[in-house]
Amino acid sequence: MNYKVFSLVVLFSLMSFTSANTAVSTHKSVLPITSKTESRFVEVYRSLHSNQYKLPDFESFTQAFKGFEVLKTKGAINKDILTLVDFSLSSNAKRLWIINMNTYEVIMNTYVAHGKNTGEEYAQSFSNADSSNKSSLGFYITGETYMGKHGLSLKLDGQEKGVNDNARRRGIVMHAADYVSETFIKTNKRLGRSQGCPAVPVELSAEIIDLIKDKSCLFIYHPSRS
Repeated sequence: MNYKVFSLVVLFSLMSFTSANTAVSTHKSVLPITSKTESRFVEVYRSLHSNQYKLPDFESFTQAFKGFEVLKTKGAINKDILTLVDFSLSSNAKRLWIINMNTYEVIMNTYVAHGKNTGEEYAQSFSNADSSNKSSLGFYITGETYMGKHGLSLKLDGQEKGVNDNARRRGIVMHAADYVSETFIKTNKRLGRSQGCPAVPVELSAEIIDLIKDKSCLFIYHPSRS
């Protein structure tokens, strides 16, 4: 994929945040792509403290970091926490990272499900439409928690018009699921799938939700986004 074009598209699409429920329109970026800023992204990536976790790929992290910077500049997020989901990876891989952006420390790396109509082992098709049972890509701001049929759950507000801005209306939330486990993978040769929600392991869900709730940045990446 054309990395620089993707970078510009993401940045240009994220510049009109007014609240967690406001979709993004196109404005001039506050973070122009220059050799200096690109060097900074490399420097930050090299500064990541893995805590013995596998690090995210450079490209997915860089896209997430750029959007995080824009959201922070616009005052749209309250926490220096970045959650990155890399849907280019197999669902059998730990493809969710939570990173402290003050210390560049990886706090957690674990499994996360995609929607049942998004793909089998690999995520391939995405949608913003109601009842699609597909995942949506892009940048989200985490919202409030509530107790639902999956227990403690976290509402998400998509920030990209036409890409994920229907998330709250669709009921796309972060929640626990027993099909997000190594036991399920061993039995079924792949992770279980959701109705489009980024579902996480039952034993980690409360800790994850508590870490990222109340206006932190969540980014769901896939290289098909060009």
